[in-house]
Amino acid sequence: MTSYHVPVLLNESIEALDIKPDGIYVDLTFGGGGHSREIIKHLTTGKLIGFDQDVDAERNIIDDERFIFIRHNFRYFKNFLKYIGYEKVDGILADLGVSSHEFDVAERGFSFRFDGDLDMRMNQSAEFNAADLLNTYSSDELFRVFKYYGEVKNPGKLVRLIIAHRADNEFKTIQQLKEVIMPCTPKFKEHRYWAQVFQALRIEVNAEMDVLKDMLNQIPEVLKPNGRLAVITYHSLEDRLVKNFIRDGKFAGGAEKDFYGKTNAPLEAVNRKVILPSEEELELNNRSRSAKLRIAQPRTK
Repeated sequence: MTSYHVPVLLNESIEALDIKPDGIYVDLTFGGGGHSREIIKHLTTGKLIGFDQDVDAERNIIDDERFIFIRHNFRYFKNFLKYIGYEKVDGILADLGVSSHEFDVAERGFSFRFDGDLDMRMNQSAEFNAADLLNTYSSDELFRVFKYYGEVKNPGKLVRLIIAHRADNEFKTIQQLKEVIMPCTPKFKEHRYWAQVFQALRIEVNAEMDVLKDMLNQIPEVLKPNGRLAVITYHSLEDRLVKNFIRDGKFAGGAEKDFYGKTNAPLEAVNRKVILPSEEELELNNRSRSAKLRIAQPRTK
């Protein structure tokens, strides 16, 4: 089994799903299988379907007749579920972002803590990586990526340094990128700045925001009337999309309402206040530090 860290908000996620022993559940982000192994403990005749596009996740497959693994992006999960005979399910869990395993493997290129290739592909069979992005995107495209996905405060200066460097040298490694952008990196805040830059690159390389929107749009069609959705987010961009969709049924703007003032949003929040990790969990699991859990269910008519 590949080494993964403790699953985030584990007990809270299991409680959120309100698991029925004979229910059908989906873990959209299987990873190390930490959440899935806990879900399956609560099943008798039920089934659990795990999704993950990362080939490393296959090493953690649960050897249990109640478990089905699908190595694919959750962007198309509704079609895959239908293909294996499940049109409606009782619960869906999504632990978004990058797994601790992916951060800890230097050659995957997700972390600025190591030197290695500028990769950042969650699906290792994909052709486009972070180096390709830095070497081919126009200045306008780079500005968009760093401003909106990294929320850096000086995207213009950052882009100028990148464009100037690649005029004579291709970007290849993490250390190379860090050295190039050092003139615009705030002193004493290097780690935070690099985290923002790497987040922006990772989101763009993996089309994370578009994938998340596609996934959320399928939820109302797949959840049973009393089903539950539990989503763990790690940064404001993805959390905003999840929050808006649960509240309004849209990703931007307010909810559409009928003549009587009732919202047409297909889901409703179960927890009015976002659930955060406990102090005990924060002491044990650094990945939990920015985690937020949102729970939803189909709106009653």
